[in-house]
Amino acid sequence: MKNIVAGHVAADTTEFIELALGTPIELWLGVEGESEMERAARLDAARDILADNPDFPDRVSQIAAEAIEAFAPELFNVIPLPLPRPVGRRRPSRKAAAA
Repeated sequence: MKNIVAGHVAADTTEFIELALGTPIELWLGVEGESEMERAARLDAARDILADNPDFPDRVSQIAAEAIEAFAPELFNVIPLPLPRPVGRRRPSRKAAAA
């Protein structure tokens, strides 16, 4: 099965995600052993992308939900928990306190 995103064929899962997001994964997750200066530059670039694309977090959530639905649909099988039984209200005591 071919994974095609925006007219490009993704060779693997990482490339599929990068094509879907339009950015490399490392921009968001970082890379092992990056210096503080590299990290600061990466986070600055990420902030610029988010500022220019305010719908980006929604797109990422949509891509993640679609991937889960396609490859692990059992994660969306939600079973409602039973509602807790209401606790009866305590009535305040009407007895007068002894003096």
